Amino acid sequence: MATRSTNGTEVPALAVKDLRKRYGSFEAVCGVSFEVRPGEIFGLLGPNGAGKTTTIEIVIGLREATSGSVAVFGADVSRNHALARGMLGVQLQESDFFDHLTLAEQLRYLGACYGTKPDAQALLASVYLADRSGWRLKQLSGGQKQRFALAAALVNDPRLVLLDEPSTGLDPGARRQLWGLIRRLRESGHTVLLSTHYMEEAEVLCDRVAIMDKGLIAAIDTPGALVDGLLATGFRRHEEVREATLEDVFLNLTGHQFEDQPIEQPAAGHRRRGGGA
Repeated sequence: MATRSTNGTEVPALAVKDLRKRYGSFEAVCGVSFEVRPGEIFGLLGPNGAGKTTTIEIVIGLREATSGSVAVFGADVSRNHALARGMLGVQLQESDFFDHLTLAEQLRYLGACYGTKPDAQALLASVYLADRSGWRLKQLSGGQKQRFALAAALVNDPRLVLLDEPSTGLDPGARRQLWGLIRRLRESGHTVLLSTHYMEEAEVLCDRVAIMDKGLIAAIDTPGALVDGLLATGFRRHEEVREATLEDVFLNLTGHQFEDQPIEQPAAGHRRRGGGA
């Protein structure tokens, strides 16, 4: 059921307003604002170093914002952290799981951290790992590890699932299998915030996309609307593959090619074990 404010309007699944994060003189996130609507897959699209991961880590409480506000279904993350975090499930780029526990044991342990008793076998089955419940993480392939991390993010049945670069390092087949699981999350009523630097991933999965670069959001819209807006300026690609893509939109908005921009940042502090928030 949708959450509504006192005036009857639907409360955003995630509301980020004027968010900033500074490290000395360097500003990693430069006053970004966006809202994620309940039931959608919302993408943060940008290269490494754009501020996507920092934004997600602030949302889940791993980093403290310099200024600005974050609310999860109306619950302010800084003032009501426990309530907000209880509505979140998170798959980080690097999740810290126990080496000595089986997959099923890992999920039951994570559930206990939330005070719940998840059906570990059902969660594993939902990510096509039902026959691996007795395995340990080191026995899994890269794609299987990512699917398990997604199951771990769901142990508390979260309303909002945050996925930080979930398909990085996967081969095309494993990536598309993961995409199917992400679509199923939306179909089952979850809201998803997805960060990615893959143009195709954003186009295929996301209902709306925020193009992020150098700590700023350059535009927010549906992938189709962003491409149509660029075409309306008279832009045409030199190659006759298709008239424009999100990569062209990114270049037009930011002034440079879509490429990695690694930026060293301080460690986020200790991360709890597991993929959940």
